[in-house]
Amino acid sequence: MMRRAAAIAVAAISLGSALAASLVWLHVPRHAAANSATPVWHEVTWPFSIDQWGKGKAFRCKAADCGVEVTLYLRAKIGFCNCTTGVADDEDLDRMGDTVLLGEVSPRGSGHPIRIASMNGRSRAYTLNSRGAPGKTLVSVVYNERCDMIAATAVTGSDRPETIEPRVIEFLGGSTAMHWAEVTLGL
Repeated sequence: MMRRAAAIAVAAISLGSALAASLVWLHVPRHAAANSATPVWHEVTWPFSIDQWGKGKAFRCKAADCGVEVTLYLRAKIGFCNCTTGVADDEDLDRMGDTVLLGEVSPRGSGHPIRIASMNGRSRAYTLNSRGAPGKTLVSVVYNERCDMIAATAVTGSDRPETIEPRVIEFLGGSTAMHWAEVTLGL
C-alpha cells in the first residue's frame, strides 16, 4: 500500500513539474500583451528642452498594447501647486499642466476630478492645433501631494483621447510611475 501511494505521489509531482516547465518554456510571447488587460509601457527619451521645471520622464505604449500609440510625458513641479486647494478646477489644470510643451491646444470639454494613489487631481482632453504636432489629441492629468504636483501629458493620434485616459491613470498609479513620484516628490 505504501509503495502504491509513493508511486502516485512521485507521478503527481513529476506531472506537475513537467506542466510547470512547459508553461515556462512555452510562455506567452511579449507581443501577445495586446490581448492583455495590462498595457506595456516602455521608457523613451525626453524630447523637450530643459526649462524651469527641468527634464521629465517619457513613456510609450504601442498601439498593440494600448489600442492606439500613446506617448506619456511626466514632470514634477515642486512648490507650484496651491497647498490648500490642489488642482481645484480646469483653470488650475490649464495653468499647471504641460500642454505648452506641445504647442497650441483647445479643450474638448470640461475636465473632471481624478485620484491617483493617495493624490487628487484633475484630467482633461484637448485637441492639438499646432502644425507638426506629435499627435492629434492629448489628455492632461495633473495631481498633487501638498504643494508639489505632477503634470502628466498623454499624446495620441486618436480622435478620441478619452479612450486612453483609463490606461494612463492606471500607469500613473502603478509601481513605475509611483516610485518615480515618491522619489521625486520626497513622499
